[in-house]
Amino acid sequence: MDILSLFIIVPLLTILVLVFSKGLNQARLISMIGGVIQFGMALNLVAAYFNERTSNNDIMVFTRDIVWFKQFNIHYTIGVDGISVALLLLTSIVVLAGVFISWKIHDLPKEFFISLIVLSIGVYGFFISLNLFTMFVFFEIAVIPMYLLIGIWGSGPKEYSAMKLTLMLMGASAVLLVGILGIYFNSNADGGPLTFNIMEIAKVNIPYEAQRLFFPLTFIGFAVIGALFPFHTWSPDGHASAPTAVSMLHAGVLMKLGGYGVFRVAMYLLPQGALHWSWFFIILSAIGVIYGAFSAVKQTDLKYINAYSSVSHLGLVLFALLMFNKTAWNGAILQSLSHGFMTALFFALIGMIYERTHTRDVTKLGGLLKVIPFISVIYVITGLASLGLPGFSGFVAEMNIFVGAFQHDTMFYRIATIISISAIVVTAVYILRVVAIMLMGPVKNEEFLGVHQVTWYEKMGIFLLLIPIVGIGIAPLWLSDMILKSLGPFIQGVL
Repeated sequence: MDILSLFIIVPLLTILVLVFSKGLNQARLISMIGGVIQFGMALNLVAAYFNERTSNNDIMVFTRDIVWFKQFNIHYTIGVDGISVALLLLTSIVVLAGVFISWKIHDLPKEFFISLIVLSIGVYGFFISLNLFTMFVFFEIAVIPMYLLIGIWGSGPKEYSAMKLTLMLMGASAVLLVGILGIYFNSNADGGPLTFNIMEIAKVNIPYEAQRLFFPLTFIGFAVIGALFPFHTWSPDGHASAPTAVSMLHAGVLMKLGGYGVFRVAMYLLPQGALHWSWFFIILSAIGVIYGAFSAVKQTDLKYINAYSSVSHLGLVLFALLMFNKTAWNGAILQSLSHGFMTALFFALIGMIYERTHTRDVTKLGGLLKVIPFISVIYVITGLASLGLPGFSGFVAEMNIFVGAFQHDTMFYRIATIISISAIVVTAVYILRVVAIMLMGPVKNEEFLGVHQVTWYEKMGIFLLLIPIVGIGIAPLWLSDMILKSLGPFIQGVL
């Protein structure tokens, strides 16, 4: 059995065992064991990747190809580089943390954990796929469970939020499918057979007119799930209504499919189209960065604040990808990882606060540092990481993005970069505002004085996410080097 297919098989086996489980205790124990195994597999993959790279200079390693539908040249083709490995590790950590944070769920626990694991299968499969059609299938597998997870286990206007999310992402999928088929039917431009294989298509000179036509479709199809302005509106409502673990996976992992798809498919396979349309999408991305930050300032619901913060931070990922240089691209990948850990931890902490106070309204909270000191301190640390304080992962990512963006000497790129950089100041405003109102001062509600302290399983979820945030900030070079070595072939293909 190859090392990558295990990321599909182990979750499937976990689901199979869950089907025959009985009661909450068995469901969460099985889910935890499955999550621990996946985390162990991800750590093993990182070690195996470094070992393989000492003797293997191929763009992708651990590749495997199995024919699914020969007449359409659809294969189960898998492989990874340093970027894929890093995102697989992110996914395994967020999934395991989500299991711990969902430890006390009582409504249909077996079905909840099954839906959560199905979502993770789609994400794992997407990150290891090297066949466009297979990648699209896994993309849909990751998106579909969100409707059930929000519609059944959510809160507030959950039916509306679930339907809005599903309709917008399905619409984006339809646009994406047209883009993928456009790439497929132009994959024989050099006289070879039609193929969905990403690495084979990258060697083909797709006609310029086809690239101009299909790049925006492919970019938008992927970028909608990455909260591209103005197609981001599904995200805040979805986050606000989703249960805590679903918000964690949604923002921490699922939204990363957008930036990864843009990088791996749209920009790599349609480089001339990317260069032609870059100015337009840079404008949209820069607007998204600023809009998300200012919108977060205006919110009073903790989940909406974090959701709009995600729009801003993920706008930086798309912005950096459109800079077309290794430094900015390195920053984009690091930002994806950093945001994944930070936003998942934010949603976990928000869920803990809501469980104890029964409100997410910042104006109704106050003095929580005296009531739940551990959760409050971790919230402050995560906030400092989010605003890019040195020593945390956010600083490393954003510095690479801004340095890479400033490598362009044209006025357009410089202005767009300055506008995006200004979002850091706005981020500091809404983070410090929430900390001051919610955590400092006297306790606003005496009922808060009797809330229970953090549990062991909540601490497990917190530390799983906090350690990478600090670790990347203090020692980023091993991760940055792994990413940079994987960017070489892609930057050559684009430029």
